[in-house]
Amino acid sequence: MIEQMKNIKISDVKGKVGVLLPGMGAVATTFIAGIIAIRKNLAKPFGSLTQLQHIRLGRRDEHRNPLIKELIPLTELNDLYFGGWDLFEDDAYQAAMKAGVLEKELLNQIKDELQAIKPMKAVFDKKYVKKLDGTYVKKANNWYEYYEMVREDIRNFKKQHNLDRMVMIWTGSTEIYMKLSEVHQSKAAFEKAMKENHPDIAPSMIYAWAAIAEGVPYANGAPNLTADIPAMYEFAEEMQVPLAGKDFKTGQTLMKTILAPGLKARMLGVEGWFSTNILGNRDGEVLDDPESFKTKEESKLSVLDQIFQPELYPDLYKDLYHKVRINYYPPRKDNKEGWDNIDIYGWLGYPMQIKIDFLCRDSILAAPIVLDLVLFLDLAKRANFHGIQEWLSFYFKSPIHAPNLYPEHDLFIQLMKLKNTLRVMAGEKEITHLGLEYYMK
Repeated sequence: MIEQMKNIKISDVKGKVGVLLPGMGAVATTFIAGIIAIRKNLAKPFGSLTQLQHIRLGRRDEHRNPLIKELIPLTELNDLYFGGWDLFEDDAYQAAMKAGVLEKELLNQIKDELQAIKPMKAVFDKKYVKKLDGTYVKKANNWYEYYEMVREDIRNFKKQHNLDRMVMIWTGSTEIYMKLSEVHQSKAAFEKAMKENHPDIAPSMIYAWAAIAEGVPYANGAPNLTADIPAMYEFAEEMQVPLAGKDFKTGQTLMKTILAPGLKARMLGVEGWFSTNILGNRDGEVLDDPESFKTKEESKLSVLDQIFQPELYPDLYKDLYHKVRINYYPPRKDNKEGWDNIDIYGWLGYPMQIKIDFLCRDSILAAPIVLDLVLFLDLAKRANFHGIQEWLSFYFKSPIHAPNLYPEHDLFIQLMKLKNTLRVMAGEKEITHLGLEYYMK
């Protein structure tokens, strides 16, 4: 496979790229406003690997460390055009003001650009997100008709802005917990189920299916089942479309994927890990519903088990008690507080504790993830990568992966995977960090 990758050809980066966002709430508007502000030199793209991170090439003593965007041509921020869907009719300025993430002073400096971005009517069914209720929604007889409507929206948006390429990133709310069923097993079964208006198909799946049908790379920023099903994998391979997801790795889980690998590296045991969150944005309101929380809980709980590998280290992690709580607290708005209590033990079993109080801002952490995914998925499409893009696991709580593999959750392994993929795409050698070549003559 590596030999095949060394012969890949990446098509020209020139051209306009449309960014389609199902769910024009806090994350989407923070991302859009941020890009516009950066274009106007009102802010800097902190948090974005594509804009700020350097990548080492070759030996350490060669001192070759270009920016990622210098190594491989990525779409310029000025070439991005924004659109999306929402169940509320607010333009991007109104939505950003209501979200309350960014300061009014900044938003007012880019008001005209934001007001020009108006959402399309959403595909929405209240039974999948019980805490939301909007009126700016499409009307159809079944899922297949909704799918055709979204396809038409995509084509119209591309024509309206004279776009060369597009990427779709789900920035909508968390849907109720769903399990794989027979309708998800194949393309044929899924299309039949859409026409029959089957309840095992959720609105987010309609957007993903429409994106794939139009050749548009898709990433899922929520823990919804959505594209993490065999039917989507099959369709994406057929249409040669890249897929990534799921659930943006932002606050508390980001901390877990940083800290847990360190504890395991030192062979320190963990008896318990209690995590609780308070937040008051629309996401918090949605997660106040037990069925939506179940979807998020599954995503959050999956991280530690894979990192710690209790089946290999039973003395250290077999009896780990892991609890996650999310509490809706309106006064906090988008400024989430994630609190962790970790009971660990070391030499001879002596106990210790770690306590973390992360006063984070979910949308501020998510916005640069959206940017990087847009640019990397566009790169993947130009490199003729298709299907599951596991090299983008770095950005997700529950990375999608081949059915015969376990997901990699260690943040540092994920980063190495991402950078090595970029190196190989650029015709450079992957780096193992072995280092013996400096000492063995």
